[in-house]
Amino acid sequence: MQLKIPAREFANYVARLLGQYFPDGSVIDPIPVNIFEHALQRTEHCFSRINRKYYHLDGAITLDHLNGDHMASFLYFLANTLWRESGQDDLPTRLFYLNKVMHGLDLFYSVAMPDVFLLVHPLGTVLGNAKYSDYLVVYQNCTVGAVTATYPTFEGPAILYSRTSVIGDCRVGADTVFAANSSVLDTHIPAQSVVVGQYPANRILPNRQSVKERHFDLKPA
Repeated sequence: MQLKIPAREFANYVARLLGQYFPDGSVIDPIPVNIFEHALQRTEHCFSRINRKYYHLDGAITLDHLNGDHMASFLYFLANTLWRESGQDDLPTRLFYLNKVMHGLDLFYSVAMPDVFLLVHPLGTVLGNAKYSDYLVVYQNCTVGAVTATYPTFEGPAILYSRTSVIGDCRVGADTVFAANSSVLDTHIPAQSVVVGQYPANRILPNRQSVKERHFDLKPA
């Protein structure tokens, strides 16, 4: 994967951001090299499937530290990788908070995002502890959450356009597209649907184009 700055400098850049945004006097342990590299590998795998401008430049998969969508995804991967592989809480919490401060994205490090997803200027988006599937696309001001303790389940690719809310005991079939300003609560959505309108007055229309066709590269990984 092509970086705009070398990997070691990129790691130092993230460390400097943490120190700048959270100058509380705490001694912050450096991010282990192997964990930083693993987070880059996970990001590369994710970005390799995205068929959009800025993710592939001159034939190379690209991670640009000055692209907010790129960094929002990478900071999640970094925080989640660090938490899973080291058991740490403090530094993953700081990385989660850094993502929230920089990009307005509330995506906690313990949330199990899929291997392949796309965040499109995700300002104001909250992604809770749902069951997600590969080829998830999330735009700005979206919410995935629970009413009590039950979160939605996404059974396949899905697109959440701006201001979508998917709340509670929802089963979302594969290749579902949520139109802008739509919301569902404790609702089963059949596969290959377009969801329009606000709960409980939703309309379910047929989706004639797969999520992969809209946003992702169909070539083998």
